[in-house]
Amino acid sequence: MPKVIQAYVRVVDRVSDYVGLVAMYLIFLMVSILLLDAVTRNVIDIPLHWCIEAAQFTLAAYYFMGGAKTMKDGDHVRMDLLFERLSERGKHRLDMITLGCLLFYLVVLLIGSVSSLEYAIQTGERRFSMWNPSMIPIKSLMVACIVLMILQTVSEFFKHAAALRGEVLE
Repeated sequence: MPKVIQAYVRVVDRVSDYVGLVAMYLIFLMVSILLLDAVTRNVIDIPLHWCIEAAQFTLAAYYFMGGAKTMKDGDHVRMDLLFERLSERGKHRLDMITLGCLLFYLVVLLIGSVSSLEYAIQTGERRFSMWNPSMIPIKSLMVACIVLMILQTVSEFFKHAAALRGEVLE
């Protein structure tokens, strides 16, 4: 594979690893927020109205940010009815077809999420609740993470193409 593709794969994989590591620590933040909510609500009888929504936003950030790392590491769910019976070349070919379908889906998702972000920015969209948080940060994160998923999908495609050529990209 050309050096530019090798560099692309290396950079995207590294970014996915870093973003995935940050996502991993978001679980601790979410648990802390929920623990704070439980203590303030049940022990000192001062309910904090923002805790549940903050935990929901943290969970959304967690699964947005964890997607590319999950794909890179192959930790996603796979339906193995036929896949395990294929040769190595057949597996790479099927994965390339699947990645093409995923890429189409992600591009459509990106178009929708950019539209949703534009709407949130234009209208100053806020979640209708007592806390009333802005939706712009979580929607911005969603767009950025979908872009990273698209980049990681292309990286995985290159890895499978290299494997079909008898090369290894890492």
